[in-house]
Order: sequence, then C-alpha cells, then structure tokens
Amino acid sequence: MRLFDISLFLKRFPIKRAKEELLEISEIKEADYEAFLNSKKAEIVNYHLKNNSFYRNKVKDGFSTWESLPILKKVDYQIPLKERLSKGFSEKNSYTNKTSGSSGNPIRFAKDKYSHAITWAYHMERFGWYGINFNSSLQARYYGIPLDTVENKTVRLKDFLAKRYRFSINDLSEKALDEMLKVYKQKPFEYINGYTSSIVLFAKYLREKNIVLKNICPTLKVCIVTSEMLFEADKILLENRLGVPIVNEYGCSEAGVIAFTNPHGEWEVDSKTLFIEILDENDQPVPLGEEGRIVITSLHNKAHPFIRYEIGDYGALSEESTFKKPILKKLTGRTNDFATLPSGKKAAGMTFYVITKKIMEESGNIQEFKVIQTKIDTFEINYVSKEELTEEKKQSITETIEQFLEPGLTFNFHRKAQLDRSASGKLKQFVSLVEN
Repeated sequence: MRLFDISLFLKRFPIKRAKEELLEISEIKEADYEAFLNSKKAEIVNYHLKNNSFYRNKVKDGFSTWESLPILKKVDYQIPLKERLSKGFSEKNSYTNKTSGSSGNPIRFAKDKYSHAITWAYHMERFGWYGINFNSSLQARYYGIPLDTVENKTVRLKDFLAKRYRFSINDLSEKALDEMLKVYKQKPFEYINGYTSSIVLFAKYLREKNIVLKNICPTLKVCIVTSEMLFEADKILLENRLGVPIVNEYGCSEAGVIAFTNPHGEWEVDSKTLFIEILDENDQPVPLGEEGRIVITSLHNKAHPFIRYEIGDYGALSEESTFKKPILKKLTGRTNDFATLPSGKKAAGMTFYVITKKIMEESGNIQEFKVIQTKIDTFEINYVSKEELTEEKKQSITETIEQFLEPGLTFNFHRKAQLDRSASGKLKQFVSLVEN
C-alpha cells in the first residue's frame, strides 16, 4: 500500500505531477542546462516582483541582471510571515515551517503546495538511488521528538505513514543501546536516517561489542546521516560497524536537500529545484574549488521568495562541477562556527573539534565531546568517557591546539554523563558564547 504517497495526496501536495516534472528535467541535456536554469531563475524572480510586495521592496532597482539582485540574509526575513507571502497565498493554503535557528534567530517560512511536493519528489528520487522506497522501506530514525502530547502524537502518526521507527536519542546509555540492538534483531529495517552524532555513538557501541549491524539486520541497505558534520574517521567507523554504504545528506528546512552522496561517492548538489552560488565577501562568485558563502535560490517556491538567499554556511564546489551536475567539494561550517582569538585571528570552530577529536579518540575511551568558547581566550571541553582524562592528556591536547592556533589559550575539561543537545536532539560540536 502506498501510504506515503497517499498521505501527501490527501494533504493536497501534487506528488504525481512533481515526479513527472523531475523526470522531464532529468531529460534536459547538459548543453541546454544553463539555458534551462536561466529561464527558471528569471521566471521565479519575475513572479515575485509581480506578486510579492516584500520582495519588490528588496529589489529597489528592478531586475536587469541576475548579479544586480540583492543577497538576502536571515535578518531580512525577521518580519511576520504574513507580510512576506505572495498574493493569493496564506498560512492556511501553504506549507509552513521554521528554521532551526542554528545560525541565528529562527525564521518562519512558507512553501506553496507544489513546491513542497517537488521537494519531496526530489528527496524520494535521491533515496531511490539506494533502493529505498518511502512507501515500503522501513526506516530506523534517529531524530528528536516533541514532548508535547499533541505534537508527539502528530509525529508518531507521520512516522507510521512514512514507515519509520523512531529511536529515542535523548537516552543513549548502554542499557538504551542494548534495547536498540534488540529492535534491529526483530524488525526488517532497510535504512537508517538521522543525526550523525547519535548514529556514530551507536556505531561505537557496536565496535565495543564487535558487532556488524548488517549481520544482525540483513535487510539493511544504507545509512543516511544528516544535520551534523560527518568526518572521515566517523564515516569509516560507520561503514565498518553498520556494514552498509554511508550517505551524507546536506540540506536546510527552507530548501530541502541541497547535496546528497550519489552512488559514485560524489556529494551531488540539487540543480533541479535549486540554483546554488558560492560567493565571496563582496558578493562575487568564486572560482570552482574555492571556498565561499553558500547562497541558494528556490526555483519553484511561489508562496515565499528565497532568491539569492544566504543560508549561513560556507563551502566550495568541485572543479568537476557542471550546471546540470554541481558537486559539493566541502562544507566548512556555519557563519557562527568561528572563534575570534585574542590576537584578532579568526579560526573555524571545527579546527578545535577535529584536533581534539583525533587526540581524544587515541585514548580509546572517548564517546562524545563538545567544545564551547566562553571567553575570547577560554574554551570548555565537555566529554563523555568511561574514564577521566589524565592531566598529561589534557596538557597534550592543549599544546597541540595551541600549535595550530596560538599560545596563551585556556582549556577546561569536564567529564559528563551525557552532553546537552538542542530541543530537537541535535548535537552542535562547537559553540561560541563570545560575540564576533
């Protein structure tokens, strides 16, 4: 029974038409793809200039060239949603949601029904690369869940319709992981999907037990991790302990999937429903291979304009990218993932995390950790482990980080029973409490 497709149809998301358009786009030849994108870009801009007063007020000089259009930031959207909707759309006849707020204040946004349907169709197409069918494939889901009774029941119903079994990521104790393993022995899961850190923690548990999950759950085909950084060492751990391919999904709630690992191991960017730009600090495009700000345009959303919208991430496109098949070479962090040091130097927060992770994991008993900048020269390193770090190990970590950054920094280590996560269950590995 096609419960997932039926649930979208009942909510008046035209999924059949969306799938048909995606197939038509797939047939466009590479030589014609730039022209196709230019046509879609012009179409969505002209639509919003005609039907959306919010966007019209932002484009003061009119639409002459693509480069003349303004770069919109999250702060531009900090007004009530009803003041940003296009003519004919309301919160009742659109899909509405809000961003996580991980790069600043969360914003509410809307998508028209067709735009939301084509996002789902694209999602289904990408998962289909690995033999996953949303109507029939059972998912082991590692996401948070609302505690509010009504919202909790709504999420549970959605999980039922989408064939998802949701594991609690609020309790990842050894006892909870034991129970988790029992479920894998009982249910024919075809794929795992969820937050990277929670799945990595489960993989470390499997490593301790010397278990390969595919041997316990032979129906398992693939693991898709999302929302948090996936490091190469963690990817290798997941491959070894889960026994299936590991797919890295990158996206945002406003746009859906931005990049998804294809079967050739490339981080393929969505060029069917989105137009992606990598820009420097002067809003100029950077050459392929170079790092810059990620700016997106939603090519189908008529209810609400996301045109040249800076999502708050930094990354680079591969030199092998084409208009039809852009490849994300690397994702380097969010706008607020940078630490300002006493010398004035700025360092990516992931620098602390990568260095610390490597050293701490050499000790063999670290499960998780989180770095918090509390002052310009002071960092808290909270970690979960079976044993307390020795003073010698703490000093070694401090000296190594200072070699990469600068001397005179203070690191305070705190062993925790478990780490604080966001309300959704997401673990943010680096947090700065210092204004940059």
